[in-house]
Amino acid sequence: MEGGGGIAAEEEERREQAAKKRPRRRNRKDFAPFGNYRHYYGYRVSEKLDEDPRLKVLKEEWFEGKDCLDIGCNNGLVTIHVAKKFCCRSILGIDIDSNRIEDANWILRKTVRMQSAGKSHSKTLQSGMSKDGETRKSTKNQSLSEKSDLFEIVSFRRENFVLARADAHESYDTILCLSVTKWIHLNWGDEGLITLFSKVWQLLRQGGIFILEPQPWRSYEKNRLVSETTAANYDEIMYPPEDFQDILLDKIGFRTVEDLTSGLSGTNAGFNRPVLAFRK
Repeated sequence: MEGGGGIAAEEEERREQAAKKRPRRRNRKDFAPFGNYRHYYGYRVSEKLDEDPRLKVLKEEWFEGKDCLDIGCNNGLVTIHVAKKFCCRSILGIDIDSNRIEDANWILRKTVRMQSAGKSHSKTLQSGMSKDGETRKSTKNQSLSEKSDLFEIVSFRRENFVLARADAHESYDTILCLSVTKWIHLNWGDEGLITLFSKVWQLLRQGGIFILEPQPWRSYEKNRLVSETTAANYDEIMYPPEDFQDILLDKIGFRTVEDLTSGLSGTNAGFNRPVLAFRK
């Protein structure tokens, strides 16, 4: 299946080439027209926290022994943490930026080396000795490292999800799309957004879960001028983020939605966003 309908692939190439040539302005973060910031998780997650707050609201049953996809994975930290915490059967992280995919593979290699050295494993084992309930959790983490290293579970791929051809043999139990919709919306307009939602639906197995964290409209306003394309698309957008839930339920066909937002805590200022779980 072709993604993006009438969106031309050459337009993507033109935009990416223009982004590479664009000079850095002011003292802003690295120029990232697709939200592909190099140190995104450095300012997204407080240094006081051991893990991304969003992981606390995710349910183990959505991931354990499941095949999962993380759209817009950036440097792969969330992808890797999900695999470790919830014992996925497999999880693929995709991102439009090849540099972020290189970062993700580097972090994966580093994580595997630490796991092999027993640093994180011994820490988990010690904490798991305190209570029977926690011992069960420790055993699960232990089974992950015994079964295989993370290389057999986690993988990364450079891909523009909106424009890429879907593999007819690909399907997933759970798909993550965290703080990505704004960048797809600004770069490919309403058509790109609907393509995203439609492809997620097609890739999900029956009963599968789509976990969505949409950015609010005020965030669009802040980033609308990162390129000529985003500025033009911003003026043409007809589907604001508050309509996404109705679109996914009424137009795309998801059966139910669960709002996980109330369980979030410890998020840095500027990142208080809803997290929604849709079931196919």
